[in-house]
Amino acid sequence: MRLSIWRRVAGGLLLLLIFHAAGIILDALTDHARPADCLVVPGNTVNPDGSLSLRLRARLDEALRLYRAGVSSRIFVSGGLGKEGHYEGSAMRHYLLAHGVPATAIYTDNAGITTLATAQNFARLAQAQRWQSAVVVSQFFHLSRTKLLLRQQGVTSVSGSAARYVEARDAYALLREVPALYVAWLR
Repeated sequence: MRLSIWRRVAGGLLLLLIFHAAGIILDALTDHARPADCLVVPGNTVNPDGSLSLRLRARLDEALRLYRAGVSSRIFVSGGLGKEGHYEGSAMRHYLLAHGVPATAIYTDNAGITTLATAQNFARLAQAQRWQSAVVVSQFFHLSRTKLLLRQQGVTSVSGSAARYVEARDAYALLREVPALYVAWLR
């Protein structure tokens, strides 16, 4: 009898996890970058040799696409000091500069060690600059939580655009995002 109850509870939790993961995917697939004051690109791995991981490069390539399409004339790059010894924000800035984005259009945050820190740091800059809108540029699974955190920090209009890069570990990352989204929502 007890085993049956635990199986039902486990089955219910699994269904809930799948339902919410599907919601995160749907949010990423249906959101479209709207013209905004700034693009917000959270950091990711910078390799030991200083090159960008494929995931991070894909985020920046999507930001470049949006920048060139006129969605925003500014890009905020944010990340911390990775265990590999490189500041993500600075590495992202160098990539954008090398791809023709003027230095005056790039805002660099090397204190964005978490998604929450990135949202808080961007919100302070946005308030000082009187910006009210942003486009989050990240992997599909990361958009919902990042947009929520920006809204919680007072950024009134937030849309998202998913990087065009998917890998097998995204399945794990998606499942991890479900509880992370709830933690952000309950903040």
